[in-house]
Amino acid sequence: MERTMKPLLIDGESLTLENVHEVAFDRRQVTLQPDAAKKMSRSRAVIDAIVNEDRIVYGVSTGFGKLSDVHIGHEQLTPLQHNLVRSHASGVGDPFSEEEVRALVLLRANVLAKGLSGARPVVAERLCDLLNHHVYPVIPCRGSVGASGDLAPLAHLALVLIGEGEVFSASGTARISGREALEGIGVPPLQLQAKEGLALLNGTQATLACGAVCWRRARQLLDLADLAGAMSLEALKGTPQAFDRRVHQARPHPGQVQVAERLSRFLRESEIRQSHIDCNRVQDAYSLRCMPQVHGPVRECVEYVRDVATIELNSATDNPLVFAESGEVLNGGNFHGQSLGLAFDFMAVSLSVLANISERRIERLLNPEYGDLPAFLADHPGLNSGFMIAQVAAAALASENKVLSHPASVDSIPTSGNKEDHVPMAMGAALKLKQVVVNLERILAIEFLCAAQGIDYLRPLKAGITAESAYQYIRGRISHVGEDRVLSIDIEKMIEILNEDRFIALSK
Repeated sequence: MERTMKPLLIDGESLTLENVHEVAFDRRQVTLQPDAAKKMSRSRAVIDAIVNEDRIVYGVSTGFGKLSDVHIGHEQLTPLQHNLVRSHASGVGDPFSEEEVRALVLLRANVLAKGLSGARPVVAERLCDLLNHHVYPVIPCRGSVGASGDLAPLAHLALVLIGEGEVFSASGTARISGREALEGIGVPPLQLQAKEGLALLNGTQATLACGAVCWRRARQLLDLADLAGAMSLEALKGTPQAFDRRVHQARPHPGQVQVAERLSRFLRESEIRQSHIDCNRVQDAYSLRCMPQVHGPVRECVEYVRDVATIELNSATDNPLVFAESGEVLNGGNFHGQSLGLAFDFMAVSLSVLANISERRIERLLNPEYGDLPAFLADHPGLNSGFMIAQVAAAALASENKVLSHPASVDSIPTSGNKEDHVPMAMGAALKLKQVVVNLERILAIEFLCAAQGIDYLRPLKAGITAESAYQYIRGRISHVGEDRVLSIDIEKMIEILNEDRFIALSK
């Protein structure tokens, strides 16, 4: 959804994760900040001086990677940069989504705006043009090991800037050439000058874009998981005693304290609780009682990932870096994606834990041994199977997440003639995380459906204020399952609800 906002000024220093989401999801327009353009011009002057003096500097007048000892003559510098882009456009697999591409283009423009890459301001401005005219390059998602950054994905982006490659048409269903796309917005293809191809290709922005888009949805699912858990506890006639603030102040991990407070708030003024307050049950199962101790650490992990991503947003991640003040061009390894790979692996593990505990609550809702709900939440068990196989689907997804939780970032396969002899596989971590988020969303959808069905059997008693509001919202769109029906349709409807702003707001 495109909202009216002032254009975002990028300067390589002040971009936030929220800014990325505004550009990716709300199509906020982007402009190069004037002072950032000046910084870029100063670093560009250093590159121009190297070219004019015919000095040998990596990435400016040499080949790349293992071929860095090959000197390239002055008249071949533009062909060198264009050949670099073409040869590195070796990505495979499905293309990134529109939101991921928008995030990627923004992040690459912001890196250049930092003024340490030696690229002309027009290069960053052209990236802004792509965003502002809704030109989305076709960028395959696979083919990066995370060093020297995301070479293949970024090369597919750079191809469009030189009038090559492919772009999604306005309808999103067809593809047109990069040249056609640039003609359509009235700008000429770039003739890349010395180092500019390398400045576009070196960096972690494809991994970061994928992870930043995942992070936004994961953060929403954290809140929704608390709400689903509250509804399940109501349906199972659990007690909120375990969420008492005093219990958590005795072990004051911030995430744990926060989740306990949220659950207590969601369950406030529950008629269901009042109906069984004098029951003989002493303690609930861990999947209910220990929600703060499980959901809380997941929150802390996701916030850690936010901190890592926020630093990366405004970091210079190409090589070599150009320092205008001293006129030096320094080789380093800021393109190495280890920090992102580890963070996204950690996040996948934590979200898999959240999926695990949600699946266990689903099982308790369906198993008649744990309470007085009908077997498998079926009105007539035996004649109807109820939600029996929905729990099987949740189990399959939770188990898949366990496989996806194997870390990508501990792996390394040397590349580029062993010049790049340790790589982080950061993109693999981001892509695995993407699937974990999808699986978690589906499991939570199943839990919400089961919890709502369970609460149906307790009517006319009402759940806690927030849990009741969520129940009413769901029942406004999805009816009680009386006789067996195709549950995959209900699950898809529930997933739609989980993406609606009004429902998400209930979980805040």
